[in-house]
Amino acid sequence: MYKVLEKKKLNEQVTWITLDAPFVARKVEPGQFVIIRIDEKGERVPLTVADFDREKGTVTIVVQAVGYSTKKLSALNVGDSVADCVGPLGLPTEFGEPKKAIVIGGGVGCAIAYPQAKALHNMGVKTDVIAGFRNKDIVILEDEMRKVSDNYYVTTDDGSYGEKGFVTDVLKRLLESDSYDLVIAIGPIPMMKFVSKTTEPFGVKTIVSLNPIMIDGTGMCGGCRVSVGGETKFACVDGPDFDGH
Repeated sequence: MYKVLEKKKLNEQVTWITLDAPFVARKVEPGQFVIIRIDEKGERVPLTVADFDREKGTVTIVVQAVGYSTKKLSALNVGDSVADCVGPLGLPTEFGEPKKAIVIGGGVGCAIAYPQAKALHNMGVKTDVIAGFRNKDIVILEDEMRKVSDNYYVTTDDGSYGEKGFVTDVLKRLLESDSYDLVIAIGPIPMMKFVSKTTEPFGVKTIVSLNPIMIDGTGMCGGCRVSVGGETKFACVDGPDFDGH
């Protein structure tokens, strides 16, 4: 059993949950995920690790309550437990040795972008963060992102907070005004697609995180197969990070 040590609501649908999972915390790296099962009859829910603490033995997940299992998971309180927390799964992000990077999060994808930005910041990389949301009410992790970024930009579709427009508007402006080695984009598929199209003319390495349906997380079920550069890959074992171009 994996006990809930901390819980906080990030917005009406999104919850931050920290679990006591020392064996996972010992090995996990940014970009990897775990599969949670609430009880012995529960379905397997893959969730990217949003943060971890090796010394405390904790792993943090961010859950958006959209279906039966995620609503049940979001309803857990401090002191409650989940039956399984399997991981770390997937491949860690390969950052290379960038000098300047841009990390982009779209909506709840900011929870996955946060550990990427934190890792780059801790590596001494100049890191700019762009976070995009539909409106002010669903903005998450702003304080956390500001702490691990040199510059933090927020956009909203309706202009209710930050800059009105899309993350690609800010991205293009930054690429035109400075030189970057790496862009990491995590969020809705259309967002990642247009981020990749924006960076391509500049020749900047672009990493995206794919999140198709996963069942076992070990490459056996084949549910998460994706086509990358004309080759069949499995997001759970070959990813979830892939070359955006």
